[in-house]
Amino acid sequence: MKELDEVIGRVRGWRRGWHERTKLQRIDLYTQVTLCALPWVFLVTWGLLPLIGAFGEGAVAVSLAVAFLVVNAAQCLLSNRNVAPAFAHYRGVESFPLRRLRLPAVLLAVLTGLLVALAAVGGVEDAGLSLLVLDLPLAFATPYVLIVPVRKYLLLCAAYAVAVVALLAAVGVPGRLLFGAAFSLLVVSLLVLLSGRPSAWSLTVMWQAEEARDMQARLAVAEERLRFGRDMHDVLGRNLAVIALKSELAVELAQRGNAAAVDQMVEVQRIARASQQEVRDVVRGYREADLPTELLGAKGVLEAAGISCTVEGADGPAGIGAPPAVQAALGWVVREAATNVLRHGDPRHCVIRLTTGAGAVVLEVENDGAGAASASEGGSGLAGLRERLAALGGSLEAGAAGDGLFRVTATVPVAAPRDRSRSTSSEERSSEER
Repeated sequence: MKELDEVIGRVRGWRRGWHERTKLQRIDLYTQVTLCALPWVFLVTWGLLPLIGAFGEGAVAVSLAVAFLVVNAAQCLLSNRNVAPAFAHYRGVESFPLRRLRLPAVLLAVLTGLLVALAAVGGVEDAGLSLLVLDLPLAFATPYVLIVPVRKYLLLCAAYAVAVVALLAAVGVPGRLLFGAAFSLLVVSLLVLLSGRPSAWSLTVMWQAEEARDMQARLAVAEERLRFGRDMHDVLGRNLAVIALKSELAVELAQRGNAAAVDQMVEVQRIARASQQEVRDVVRGYREADLPTELLGAKGVLEAAGISCTVEGADGPAGIGAPPAVQAALGWVVREAATNVLRHGDPRHCVIRLTTGAGAVVLEVENDGAGAASASEGGSGLAGLRERLAALGGSLEAGAAGDGLFRVTATVPVAAPRDRSRSTSSEERSSEER
């Protein structure tokens, strides 16, 4: 089960340290910061400039203008606090507590009253009224648009616009300014809708894709567990049942003093040894690396991780005509190199190249991100590969290749050295003894 534990460890490490998830978190943070900054931008521009004219209209107008600015700033602060929970509510991660909207709703009503009072005392110029109306519901609507459905949001915006226009008309605002106020409310409502909902939808889709990738990795591990368990059951199930029956029969015969009990125990011993050999065969087949399978697996895993992968020469003599022992060794190189590409650095491209020349098969795995990838050179993975290739008379080189590239080169002679079969057989014997 050592190989299965290594697979689980790699998947867990992939999930923890995968740079794509970090990039997605940065995009999420950037989007939320942008929405949080939007009310402040309106506050210091369209929400502040029209109030300058109130300082020449008396103490009442000045007091109303200062109060409007303070309440508007408090509304922006509350809006910033509610943006993150609103995003989480939109994604379905957690519900947005509606009690958080009570104070913003009260502040919106106060802002509306202050604006109507400014218009009544002449504390704002004609053109400035439309700008203040444009800034009026922005801070409240930024998180609110992510909490309620679009239809409900538009209906409430329409009702609010009718209420604002009616109050302004009640204090004697001319009709042309009422039309400008209604148009400003329409613009700001659509602006918040078109900036908030699509951004939240895009982030939701990206997070769902990331969660699907994690689920796929977990399913791959579970599938491998099931496959290995199924193979072990198929090998041991029948033999263990036969051993149990023959052991019971041997006990009964021994109790009767029948000499046939010895024959039954000899048969039990034979079946146990055969089962032991079958288990070794299953484990050996499970741990054996197949070059074509490893090439396809590495390409699929790297591309699923967002790394473009190109395999060259897999269909040529280097990939097909090499001896099985050479292909198995190169398969281990592909597996380890692909793992290092995933776990180290920030690669974007990877090339796996198989060539033949001078009686040897050469495998090259080259990727960008040499600065981080080279950190794996001193690990135990490449050292183990060197030992495995040395048994076949091969060699392994790993290091920076210039231009930000990192290259792993494995060279294995097609003509085996004289003592290769001897070392291989001794390795198999020691493996069987273990």
